[in-house]
Amino acid sequence: MDEKLLYEKLGKRIKYLRESAHLTQEKLAEKCGISLDYLGKIEVCINKPGLKTLIKISDALDIPIKALFDF
Repeated sequence: MDEKLLYEKLGKRIKYLRESAHLTQEKLAEKCGISLDYLGKIEVCINKPGLKTLIKISDALDIPIKALFDF
């Protein structure tokens, strides 16, 4: 899988998990300690999150980090 496709799938997965948890982008960004703009850009594959950010997102969603890659 090429890198661009991986980040597109990851962004869509994060959005799906966020919506499934009934969280707005604003609320999830707040729980993660990242900016709303940054989270929004992750979801649409403009920004590529690092490992620390992915850990923050998985912790905020109360899921194991591997669940972010379950696509």
